[in-house]
Amino acid sequence: MPDVMSSSRLIGVGVGPGDPELVTVKGVNALRAADVVVVPVMDTGEKGRAEATVLHYVPQERIVRVVFALNERSDHARREAAWDAAGERVAELLAAHSYVAFATIGDPNVYSTFTYLAQTIGELVPDAAVETVPGITAMQDLAARSGAVLTEGTEPLTLVPVTAGSAVLKDALNGPGTVVAYKFGRLAGEVAEALRETGRIEDAVWGSALGMEAESIRPAGELDGAPLPYLSTLIAPARRDGTRGGKL
Repeated sequence: MPDVMSSSRLIGVGVGPGDPELVTVKGVNALRAADVVVVPVMDTGEKGRAEATVLHYVPQERIVRVVFALNERSDHARREAAWDAAGERVAELLAAHSYVAFATIGDPNVYSTFTYLAQTIGELVPDAAVETVPGITAMQDLAARSGAVLTEGTEPLTLVPVTAGSAVLKDALNGPGTVVAYKFGRLAGEVAEALRETGRIEDAVWGSALGMEAESIRPAGELDGAPLPYLSTLIAPARRDGTRGGKL
């Protein structure tokens, strides 16, 4: 591999949940200033949400698609091999360009592919500077679109990836404060059951494809057990008595 200039930079840019208007000004500036913008794609080759968002601000010729096994959760070796190959490709880009951006949906520090890439680049290109630009998360967008209040006063906020299992979600729902569930689409039936068992379904709301043509935002009470898109988000607001400032 060619030597990488010590001044090379890799910057992870959060591009939000799908609505191109929710990319921050700082994020847009970072994307436009980069020599190339890397977007993660599945090995199926289909256009991802990050790429579709970036295309609103950066011409296609400056976008580089890099395959990540984003849809691989059972074959650990295959997933690791894909991450290694992606890291090698980005390292090559850093050898050729002083400023490489990586676009990731949501925020680069919240359940993001960028985390794994940054670790790999830290090993392959230790002299490269690695930075992030925060992005708006799906839970923020869903809260805004549905009117759900995420936190009040002293309420805690718990974020659970349902890929960890519905039991983890149920434990969170039995606790205080608002619970947000990510990636629950394939376990929608178990999520609905957990909400009902804990008495949290009445005020809960879920959404998918936020900011895009296929957007769906519905009360959780309408969950019928049918699978939903993988990147579905759920908000189960804290139990509140309706008193203004009651949790202060």
